[in-house]
Amino acid sequence: MYPFLKGHGTENDFVLLPDPDGTVHGALSPERVRALCDRRAGVGGDGVLRVIRTAAVGAAGAGQDAEWFMDYRNSDGSLSQMCGNGVRVFGRHLAEQGLVDPTGPVPVATRAGVKVLTFAGGAADGEITVDMGVPKVLERTEVAVGGRVWPALHVDMGNPHAVAFLDDGADLADVGPLLEAPVHDPAVYPEGVNVEFVVRRGAGHVAMRVHERGSGETRSCGTGACAVMVAAALADDAPRDTPYRVDLPGGTLRIVWTADDRILMTGPALVVAQGVTGL
Repeated sequence: MYPFLKGHGTENDFVLLPDPDGTVHGALSPERVRALCDRRAGVGGDGVLRVIRTAAVGAAGAGQDAEWFMDYRNSDGSLSQMCGNGVRVFGRHLAEQGLVDPTGPVPVATRAGVKVLTFAGGAADGEITVDMGVPKVLERTEVAVGGRVWPALHVDMGNPHAVAFLDDGADLADVGPLLEAPVHDPAVYPEGVNVEFVVRRGAGHVAMRVHERGSGETRSCGTGACAVMVAAALADDAPRDTPYRVDLPGGTLRIVWTADDRILMTGPALVVAQGVTGL
């Protein structure tokens, strides 16, 4: 038996495994991750966040100036470089356990480099802003479902995204079948891709649904919302520092692309349960 916690950011939910020195789990197997994330036979979640010190994680943490490392797995057991909602939940756990000081910037190491968290008002229970780093806007591409094809923009936010805008008047409630198995070019995305379908709601306001590689459709995707904001700002020719609202099935995230080329994402994060499991 070993401890776990359950948390979510805009209903993108995770199992957290406290393992500060890497002595509890050793090599976290895909089988164990799948068992933990199983919504009927396990704890249930879109992924697993192992809470481990950077010094204990090995090569993945090398050279990163942060005490804590977010060791993230998708629900199918595969590794993922980054999770925007997950890193806020990770930070919330660290603050609630007194492992970091939420009145100042909190660096968290990830497989996509160090992400810096800022807690609203320095409080441990408000929204959290994450500096997601510099976006990489890559080639235009396309995604296909059931014989239909949509143009998409390839945006890398530490993990790859294909952002596709739907026609004006499209209803996101109708796109569920599109998210079951979107097809992408394996030459462009050799490690798979998150696919976002987007509609416009107004100036600086979009809504989206997402298929995450390794997890399927989720209620929210933080890196995906950032990629969507980047694609929308480029399409709108919006000046830097223009705030965008991104609505997801699980809530709303606020995102800014700053004048110094950083993506700042702000949203909630909650730890809702804790217990022990033998999975």
